[in-house]
Amino acid sequence: MTRFTPSRRRVLQGAGAMALAAAVPGGRRAVAAAGGMTTRAIPASGEEVPVIGLGTARTFNVSPAGDLAPQRGVLEAFHAEGGRLVDTSPMYGRAEDVVGKLAADLGITGDLFMATKVWTNGEQAGIEQMQRSEERLGVERLDLNQVHNLRDLRTHLNTLKRWREDGRVRYIGVTHYTDSAHDDLARVVREEPIDFVQFNYNIAARNAEAELLPAVADKGVATLINEPFESGRLFSRVGNRSVPEWMRDELGIESWAQVFLTFIAGHPAVTCAIPATSDPEHARDNTRAGHGPMPDAKQRQRMAKAFEAPN
Repeated sequence: MTRFTPSRRRVLQGAGAMALAAAVPGGRRAVAAAGGMTTRAIPASGEEVPVIGLGTARTFNVSPAGDLAPQRGVLEAFHAEGGRLVDTSPMYGRAEDVVGKLAADLGITGDLFMATKVWTNGEQAGIEQMQRSEERLGVERLDLNQVHNLRDLRTHLNTLKRWREDGRVRYIGVTHYTDSAHDDLARVVREEPIDFVQFNYNIAARNAEAELLPAVADKGVATLINEPFESGRLFSRVGNRSVPEWMRDELGIESWAQVFLTFIAGHPAVTCAIPATSDPEHARDNTRAGHGPMPDAKQRQRMAKAFEAPN
């Protein structure tokens, strides 16, 4: 679960509409959607998705019969700010059930890009799990299903290829959350006809820049970025420092959460970052990171240096 420090709360200022995003130099086209959120194209199809999505690990693992006010507020704020892609997994306890229930209650199931994962061993067990995911999320066909943490990779990837060919799933992919898996992910990207790859990357953990991000750019594979806040540790590292004035002036950034997310989304090979939260105010703040101009390479370098500066 992302941990938020008092410094984050103090810099939340309810920013209004920001400037529409410009094209990312030298990378995939970034455009502004109707709701103001910058979008990126999925290379396999050209379909545009907003650059800030919503993760659900831990934060949505609550009883569907319990008090869902925080999660409802998160999903409602996310959607209101132009968010669309929601990423979940059977590994996340009751998260699929909660996402499906709240999306139906809010009447936004059809607006969302539903991404989940298969996380089990064996072909039949995988098929049954994927069918349950559809039922829990309230959809007849998932937008994206991914082999979670490369578990029983070949078995599930073969099933997903068949399902994609038969129209039972729109996109397929693979995931992991550690630097040590980046070489394996890059190998899958180069050898398999996948549409998405999900992995960890942030302003303080940049191992993906060495091989994985160049591989996805070369092969035309969309990316989902997990651990954008490094489980909240990034907020502790900036402490009570204010966001540098130049970021406010040039990029419309109002919080350190937006610094971290905009840094990620500014990379031309990134399709969508998926921060998780159980706080509606933070969900709104996170999603607004996609409403301003995306930083170019020089601005991203300045952002990294500003983050690394001592308190």
